[in-house]
Amino acid sequence: MRIKTGDTVIVIAGKDKGTQATVKQTLPKQDKVIVEGVNIVKKHQKPSQVNPQGGIVEEEAPIHVSNVQLVDPKTGEKTRVGIEEKDGKRVRVARKSGEVID
Repeated sequence: MRIKTGDTVIVIAGKDKGTQATVKQTLPKQDKVIVEGVNIVKKHQKPSQVNPQGGIVEEEAPIHVSNVQLVDPKTGEKTRVGIEEKDGKRVRVARKSGEVID
């Protein structure tokens, strides 16, 4: 998976299409990511020590990594991600501008 935690991405499919936000968590085994403020679902929560009131809680659900694209650091547009070797290290590169991402 070429998207990492902390990356800025644009959602390219689904109900939140066009939204630009940061990745909170990656789930590589499922090929999914959790993006801040995207794919909000309502979850019914039983009362507990942490939440004695219980009730309906809104939280972000994971979305498939194919539904997001990285934001190019140079142009601010969505771009695909390539991997190149520079100085003996593998680095991620934005395909549109050729800019190194990390």
